[in-house]
Amino acid sequence: MRIREDYRSITGPEKGAILLMSLGEEHAAKLFSHLDDEEIKEISQVMAGLGTVSSNVVERLFVEFAKQVSSTGSLVGTMDSTQRMLSKILGDDRVNEIMEDIRGPAGRTMWDKLTNVNEQVLANYLKNEYPQTVAVILGKIAQAHAAKVLAILPENFSMEVVMRMLRMEAVNKEIEKDVERVLRTEFMSNLARTNRRDTHETMADIFSNLDRATESKFLAALEERNKESAEKIQSLMFTFEDLKNVDAAGLQTLLRNIDKDKLTIALKGASDELKELFFSNMSERAGNLLREDMQAAGPVRLSDVEDAQQTMVTAAKDLADRGEIVIGGGGGEDELVF
Repeated sequence: MRIREDYRSITGPEKGAILLMSLGEEHAAKLFSHLDDEEIKEISQVMAGLGTVSSNVVERLFVEFAKQVSSTGSLVGTMDSTQRMLSKILGDDRVNEIMEDIRGPAGRTMWDKLTNVNEQVLANYLKNEYPQTVAVILGKIAQAHAAKVLAILPENFSMEVVMRMLRMEAVNKEIEKDVERVLRTEFMSNLARTNRRDTHETMADIFSNLDRATESKFLAALEERNKESAEKIQSLMFTFEDLKNVDAAGLQTLLRNIDKDKLTIALKGASDELKELFFSNMSERAGNLLREDMQAAGPVRLSDVEDAQQTMVTAAKDLADRGEIVIGGGGGEDELVF
């Protein structure tokens, strides 16, 4: 772990965080009581990410406390230590609110945070709310994100939301605060609890990045030890051939974002079905040129084909993460969204 040694690199908020952590809970409590919520959130955010600070920096920064703090050697600011300190000073509700803001999603206000929540996740939550509530929320978040959410909501419901937004005047501050409170206590807290990925999903992503020989070796060995886990990982893995489940618009987006040489080599090892799917999403001229390039390439090493195919898989996942394409098989509960 990197230790903070350079005094010149310590920022103002970091100096404040080091001071509070050095003084102990009793003295820190008196100082915290004079700060407003935004100041507490800011200093807590810095505390949680402070990491390890060398005793030399602490001594230089707080000369008057040198004898007291130098014996500690260093200070380590973590999420847990910050939460423990705040719990001694503030009520549980306030501590949970501050820590939730620190952990994310990113953003200073609730509306900033909602803008950083995946539109599908947000839409799944909002479709069970009153149209008027959804209208208030979509009117507060970034317009581009609101548009994505609106497009996913059920058609009749989304039109009802649109009508409410058109008729909506200035929102009463108390109503806005109530909506924000419900979002914080229900949606954000549930999101934080469910945001941890299943270990099988993580292993599926790792296995997807192995070459085929190594992947097969690991899956075979795992199947001997735990057949159920092996089957679950295999079902979650996204492979090159799974690109056939990407819709036409998605394939065209992928084609615009992939190197032509990589595409040529990758398709050399593709099934006839997948080849034709790519060709059908190109202009006739582009398709003919690609066929000529594939023929001119001659025999290609399997490792080069696998490398090119993995490059395309990675590109597809990146585009899916950015919301530019959807990876899945026609929608519904079986759709895979990365």
